[in-house]
Amino acid sequence: MSMWTAIFLIACIIAAVQMYKAKQRADNGIIADRQGNERYIERSDPDMQREMEQLRERVRVLERIAYDANTGSGRQSREIAREIEALRGDADTPEAAPDDGMSSESPRRKG
Repeated sequence: MSMWTAIFLIACIIAAVQMYKAKQRADNGIIADRQGNERYIERSDPDMQREMEQLRERVRVLERIAYDANTGSGRQSREIAREIEALRGDADTPEAAPDDGMSSESPRRKG
């Protein structure tokens, strides 16, 4: 085998290894730019996106509950709801008691 044949085979092996490494990186979500800087490719997973949106909505609801329970308008709306129930003449509904915003029970009508 001549020296040029050996150099050619070594160059082919090096090229094959580089192509294999590039494919493995791409399969794992890593790409490199022309300067060789590597970065991850963001992949969109529909299940993950749906779960994240559900969690964001839950946080919004919890924030709204926490905020409304501690504001004057939240207390005022609970007081108005008690007055409406009292005007309906519902005997099962407790009279307007001071609300500390911590009670988890809500008046329910039996029907």
